[in-house]
Amino acid sequence: MVCVAAFIILCLASVIVGILSIFRRDIGKKYLKIFKKSWGCVGKKVTFQKCDTNFKDDVKNTILRKVVIKKPKLVKPLSITIEIVSVLIVLITAWSLVESVKAGLALWTLGTCNVEHPSSCSLGSGGCSIDGDNDSNAFVRWFEDWGEIFAAVPDKFRSWEVSEFDFVTITASDNGEDKSGAIDIMDPGCEVCLQSFETQMNDGFFERYNVKIVPFPILDGDGNYKFTNSKLVVSYILAVDQQGAPAEKEANNESPALNIYRHIFLDKEKNNDILQSYQFLFNNEYSAEQAEAKLKEWLAKDGYSEAEISEIEQRAKSEQIEQQLKKNDELVKELHIKYIPTAIYDNRKHSGAYKAD
Repeated sequence: MVCVAAFIILCLASVIVGILSIFRRDIGKKYLKIFKKSWGCVGKKVTFQKCDTNFKDDVKNTILRKVVIKKPKLVKPLSITIEIVSVLIVLITAWSLVESVKAGLALWTLGTCNVEHPSSCSLGSGGCSIDGDNDSNAFVRWFEDWGEIFAAVPDKFRSWEVSEFDFVTITASDNGEDKSGAIDIMDPGCEVCLQSFETQMNDGFFERYNVKIVPFPILDGDGNYKFTNSKLVVSYILAVDQQGAPAEKEANNESPALNIYRHIFLDKEKNNDILQSYQFLFNNEYSAEQAEAKLKEWLAKDGYSEAEISEIEQRAKSEQIEQQLKKNDELVKELHIKYIPTAIYDNRKHSGAYKAD
């Protein structure tokens, strides 16, 4: 193990010595000789051969030379310590390599280098992360992460057909049979969803595709909803979509359920003399009662009667809506989606904010 540990340390030192050898060739030649010797020792270890004891002794003797002269009694315990440290260096290096491979595979397959907590990965796709649950202990979770990574590998090679996915959706745009389908998974409380929605509108995304939006309140790792009032808003969106257009209003191509998204994402209101988006108000200012009152206010402006609003309220709090939320959550997990928004179009899954062409 001493020669393997020495090789690892020499590899790390090679960068510095390599730079120095540009100016001092004698250092470079001396270092290269030791490096070749350590590499030969590592090669033998990998092929289960006996390591060159001369090199092992060289390393030990270099470290112990002064100790032998001054304190001979410390030679044996120090020699054992060197062996232990060597083993630790090799184990730590091997663990680091395994973790690096795991992070790289996770980034490739799932769009995040941290499977359980995507938000902690600065190299991730961006967006509002869907964190894993905290029920498993760290050891079990480590193996579960590997399982999730390997399960997601086929997703990189599949064709993502919109018609395959049985999400509970609302219609955002319907431009006829000649247009391709698209699915947008969005949480009304997610700031990146707001940005993505605005970019899609400005880029003509809703005109180029027949878009279905999946109203999706993000759960955190503790089983709570990530954004205050997010579940309430999503429940109302689904309930309004099932209710249909107001009875007293002339039918048009606008989706009443989509209007709630528009209000949340695009509209603003003065709060303490500051113009703020409704998304901010729903996430940070409104209680559940205030949020529901605002939703009902919008419904009334859209032409719903008091009786219809009462029916929508009851439907929003029904077991049917709960089951639909559960269904969407299960599909999101099944598809290994780690960030919201996520869009499916052109036979591909696109994680994170929509990017204009």
